[in-house]
Amino acid sequence: MAFTERSATTRTSILAAARKLLVERGYEAMTIRAVASMVGVDPSMVMRYYGSKAGLFRAAVDVDLRLAGVDRPAPERMGEVLVRHFLARWEGEQADDVLVLLLRSASTNPMAAERMREVFETQIASFAARVTGSDDAVYWAGLASSQLLGLALTRYVLRFPPMAEADVDTLARDIGPVVQHYLMGARLSRG
Repeated sequence: MAFTERSATTRTSILAAARKLLVERGYEAMTIRAVASMVGVDPSMVMRYYGSKAGLFRAAVDVDLRLAGVDRPAPERMGEVLVRHFLARWEGEQADDVLVLLLRSASTNPMAAERMREVFETQIASFAARVTGSDDAVYWAGLASSQLLGLALTRYVLRFPPMAEADVDTLARDIGPVVQHYLMGARLSRG
């Protein structure tokens, strides 16, 4: 194996170990030494690639909501399409444990909260601007996010039985119109 391939494999292994520790035991347990031990490398190798615990954390929680892949749906289906996409990122083939980690951590960890704000600004608000064409899309994206993050909190973290047990079709049918209202509110406010 070439040096660069080994390097890429080591970096990938370090990130996987960091994510595993973050998901299972939280930020405090994800130490440079613990990650290095899991991978079987010297802690200096982790520092070489990521610089610090904060740098490792940022790399480990690099979230892509894959909103660029969501086609611009017909206006009357936008809420449902977005709810379905959102649920697909939390469960199923596109699931990412880092999303639950960020949601759990954002209220107590300033770095996680900052990362959530970055995801909102760089991905969610830009998606809303693209699909609504509104000058105040950030506001409407914030309203839609409040609904979607509330859904995630009650379904994946707190596991409220009605939310955790509901199927995707039911949630898309019942929550989609609320998200639709927020996103289409952007269009209505322009008129």
